[in-house]
Amino acid sequence: MPTHNELFQKYLLFYAQKDLEGIAAMLAEEVHLRDWNISVWGKAEALRETAKNFAEADSLEIRVLNTYENTDTVAGEVHIIVNGTVELYVVDVVAFDAHSKIKAIRSYKGRGN
Repeated sequence: MPTHNELFQKYLLFYAQKDLEGIAAMLAEEVHLRDWNISVWGKAEALRETAKNFAEADSLEIRVLNTYENTDTVAGEVHIIVNGTVELYVVDVVAFDAHSKIKAIRSYKGRGN
């Protein structure tokens, strides 16, 4: 079975590829998605918000700068480039349930310098 860190990396790969089906397979039914703009509960709502993000971005590049892992959670410092020009520095905190499904995604926006 993959580690939570490997699952975190896989989630980000699916995100960069705008692979909504791949992401859907990783989410728990009662997932909580929260960032600096939204907070939604449930797989359907989380996928709806993710699909909106995908529709607004022609391209996504994601580079993991650092990760930190404990028993059921991975935090990753991530550099995202949207449409080749918009740079985001984000910390994603992803928690997993007992079945290695993502039960929470919390994203915090930072700055690059």
